[in-house]
Amino acid sequence: MSTAAVTDKRPSTLRGASLPTWSPWAIAAGSIVLAVAIGLLGGLDSKVQWGLIAALLFVLGTYGIAARVEGRRQAKDRVATSFVWVAFVVAVIPLVSLIWVTVARGVKVLDVYFLTHSMGVVADSEPGGGIYAAIIGSLEQVGLATVLGAPIGILTAIYLVEYGRGNLARAVTFFVDVMTGIPSIVAGLFILSLMLIFDMQPFGFAGSLALAILMVPVVVRSTEEMLKLVPNELREASLALGVPKWRTILKVVLPTSIGGITTGVMLAIARIAGETAPVLLLVFGNPFINNNPFEGAQASLPLYIYQQYSQSAGANAAYDRAWAASLTLIAFVMILNMVARGIARWKAPKTGR
Repeated sequence: MSTAAVTDKRPSTLRGASLPTWSPWAIAAGSIVLAVAIGLLGGLDSKVQWGLIAALLFVLGTYGIAARVEGRRQAKDRVATSFVWVAFVVAVIPLVSLIWVTVARGVKVLDVYFLTHSMGVVADSEPGGGIYAAIIGSLEQVGLATVLGAPIGILTAIYLVEYGRGNLARAVTFFVDVMTGIPSIVAGLFILSLMLIFDMQPFGFAGSLALAILMVPVVVRSTEEMLKLVPNELREASLALGVPKWRTILKVVLPTSIGGITTGVMLAIARIAGETAPVLLLVFGNPFINNNPFEGAQASLPLYIYQQYSQSAGANAAYDRAWAASLTLIAFVMILNMVARGIARWKAPKTGR
């Protein structure tokens, strides 16, 4: 048989040597083992140092093994991927640690009694009491802030996307950008200055006004991006049929983007639900139940957490109540985020036939 015939029967391929799919996991496991060994031998007590050493070994090991087997070009690609994974792990670990610590310490006193009773005459150093008044205050303050801030933000976004032209639109955009980065304490001080001018006492609605100021730019930005995603062909088709522009916005643009708009509003609510500084300045806190946000001081979950933790020196009861209230607030924010995702999935445009 000739050499040409043997060469023709040999299978040809353009693919070079490649690492198996499980190789990143093996490299990660080896990096962790080596990092633990280095930490123990070097006398490093901090687990953070062990983690940083493991991350460095993972990146270097990935490049070295991939360069030897697959070549330097593919090794660079794998190193970029490993950096992404390391960044993901570095971002997730603090979140998992926070939730773990909050759950472990918050479940000590979190029960039905804690959720359905207020502090009343219970001293901070004594066991008992609950967050009922704080829950009522937070729901009313955040609810009023949403009623004020969400329509203003949505209408402002509609103006910027559908009508905004010239200097006024540029000025509105500039001030929205400025408000996006405004500290919450500044919003509280602004409302407080108005209260001092009109000689007003702390009350729940004042906190709602400050929270609405913080909510508006978030709603504007999220709604603006959702409206920009609506295809212009839908607007042009509606206008070509003689439909007025306001009716096109109401019947075509908003229904198409309602899922994203609702998600943005829910995320803005979750953002303002944990603000403490404006509430501390304007609402002042109240151990008793006050269902009227327009008169008298009122409680709030973030303010309750701050007050209990500040009084927890030598008082385990206040310390436990602070962690239980923190767990309740985190659960509230997580529920809002899950509801937002559910609404976005439900209202997402349907694909296919």
